[in-house]
Amino acid sequence: MNSLWQDIRYKMQASGSRITMLIGINVLIFLLINIPATFLWLMMKNDILNEFKYEYLALPASLPRLATHFWTPITYMFMHDGVFHILFNMLWLYWMGQMFEEYLGNKRLVSLYIMGGLAGALFFVLAYNLLPVFAGSLAGASVVGASASVTAVVIATATLLPDNTIYMMFIGPVKLKWLAAFFVLIDFLSIAGPNAGGEIAHLGGALMGFIYIKQLNRGHDWSRSVDKIFSQRPKVKIVSQNRSYQQQPTSAPRQEEIDHILDKISQSGYDSLNKHEKDVLFRASKNGG
Repeated sequence: MNSLWQDIRYKMQASGSRITMLIGINVLIFLLINIPATFLWLMMKNDILNEFKYEYLALPASLPRLATHFWTPITYMFMHDGVFHILFNMLWLYWMGQMFEEYLGNKRLVSLYIMGGLAGALFFVLAYNLLPVFAGSLAGASVVGASASVTAVVIATATLLPDNTIYMMFIGPVKLKWLAAFFVLIDFLSIAGPNAGGEIAHLGGALMGFIYIKQLNRGHDWSRSVDKIFSQRPKVKIVSQNRSYQQQPTSAPRQEEIDHILDKISQSGYDSLNKHEKDVLFRASKNGG
C-alpha cells in the first residue's frame, strides 16, 4: 500500500506532466468524498457528505452566498457530480492536454485550467444574476465540475492546432476546429435544458481558451502570473553554525545550481537527473535540513 501511494505521488508530482497532476487531484478529491458518502448511505441512508459538497464546495450563483463562500470559484472546478461526469472530463483533459503540452509545454496547462474554471464561474454567476429567465432559480442554483476548465483546454488546443485530427469512434478522423465548433454549439443549445448553469460555465471556459491562444500568438502570455502562484517552491537554504565550514567554497552547492536542478525536475522528472545532479541535490537538502 505504501509503495502504491509513493507511485501515485511520483506520478502527480515528479513525472513532469501537469495532466497527470490535474487528473490525480480530481480523482483523489472525488474518491475522498464519494467512497465515504456511499458507505454512509448504505449504513445509515445518510447523504451528509454530498450535502456538504454542495453547501461548501460548489459554486453558488447567489451573490450574498458567494460572498460568504469566496473559495468556491476554485473548489468547484475540482468537484464532480458522478462517475461519468468525472470520467469524460478526465478523458478529454488527457487527450487534448497531451497535444497542448506537446506544443506549449506543461507549465501553461495548469494556468489555463485555472483561468478556464474562473471564466466559467464568472459566466455562470453573471448569467444567473443578469438574465431574467434565471431569476426564479437564482437562490438555490450552484454548479460543480471541471468542465469549464477542460473546455478551455479543448478550445485552446483546437485554436492552436485547428487542422490537427483525432480519430473518433463511429465517425473517423475529425479536425480539431470542427470538434471545437461542435462543442460550443452543443453547449449553447443545451442552455435551455436541465443543466443550464453547467452549459453556461462551459461557454465561459471555451471563450477563455480561444482568447488565451489569440493573446499568446500576439506575445501576451496570460499564464505567467497564474503559473508564478502555483509553481512557487521553497528555496533550499544552506545553513551551517560552523564558521570554518562556511568558509569552504566547495562545502555546499550554489543556489543557482540548485534552482537549475529543481527546474529540470519540474520539467522532466527526477529520473532525468544525472548522478552529479542527484548528489548535488542530496548535499543541498542535507545541509539545509
